[in-house]
Amino acid sequence: MVTVPVSQLKPGERIIENVLTKFNNILFMKGKIVSERDLDILRAFLIPSVQIESNDGEAEPAAQEAASEEQADNVLPFHEHYHKMLHLLRRVFNTAASGGHNPPILEIRTTLEALIKNIDQYNVLTFNPRHFQLNDFIFHNSIMVGLTSYLLAKWHGLSSKDLMQVALAGLLHDIGNAKVDPAILFKPSKLTPEEAEDMKRHTIIGYNMLKPVPAINEGVKLCALQHHEREDGSGYPLGIQGDKIHTYSKIVAVTDMFHAMTTDRFHKKAASPYLVLEQLQKESFGKMEPAIVQTFISKVTAFHNGMLVRLSDNRIGEIVFSDRTHPTRPWVNVNGKIVNLTVERHLHIQEVIQK
Repeated sequence: MVTVPVSQLKPGERIIENVLTKFNNILFMKGKIVSERDLDILRAFLIPSVQIESNDGEAEPAAQEAASEEQADNVLPFHEHYHKMLHLLRRVFNTAASGGHNPPILEIRTTLEALIKNIDQYNVLTFNPRHFQLNDFIFHNSIMVGLTSYLLAKWHGLSSKDLMQVALAGLLHDIGNAKVDPAILFKPSKLTPEEAEDMKRHTIIGYNMLKPVPAINEGVKLCALQHHEREDGSGYPLGIQGDKIHTYSKIVAVTDMFHAMTTDRFHKKAASPYLVLEQLQKESFGKMEPAIVQTFISKVTAFHNGMLVRLSDNRIGEIVFSDRTHPTRPWVNVNGKIVNLTVERHLHIQEVIQK
């Protein structure tokens, strides 16, 4: 074990003791391999020195064990099942695009259940798919919407028998896009009015694809049709209002909007999750179900204190207090100075670095 100043720390070296902030929150866990970005964070938090493994490469057994457990238990299972789900969904969409048979619901459900068993490793605000490619946006969005819809349904008090069905509704809500012209689907610029109308057809196409499938309930099928409907009747394809929209569709409408706006797409870059939450809050007045939106915002921002974030002026800080009346605008400690985002409205959280 060697103690080295942060100024002399190099990328690739392994930290073998937890690094704490001045508020005694864990900045980095022991066993972490340092990256260039980690060096910036250490400097931003004025950490003077850290303990790393010695030159002979031997770390303390406890640190090696912790690092091994962290890799084995916290990362690999979730990402392994996520990768399987990604490949399966790609195959399902390709089969549907070529006019193939009904989606293999049993295989989809079994793969989704295995992923959800590791959902404690999934954080709505901080998760980014590994090896993300723009061509796979629809698949990633579908998986994340499925996972987040499962959590939101659970948070909102839906019965246990509904949870997997809601997850399936989120996973399959965009299956109609399999039959949309790829030139429209992957267009890097704004759609023309005619193209936008063609795109809207994915809701009816998706419903017709799922309608004859006996292994899913009516809520899953309706979600493919209704996830773009809005409470005030301004949505599509039918322009129906509040009580005519299925609860699954109301949940997926919220999670789909969140993930669509916080993930890179061909025609736009990802937006800050905190700005998207604020927009969702505004949308809840008339567009979205207010109670569902409130549950979502409250729960995804409930893990704030100690979270590392990058502000819109590129400063890195640590959330130290969250006012539940303004959940998207906490207090952030930046080098010992408190930035109250409720007051300093010109700033916002651009990126969550570490939960």
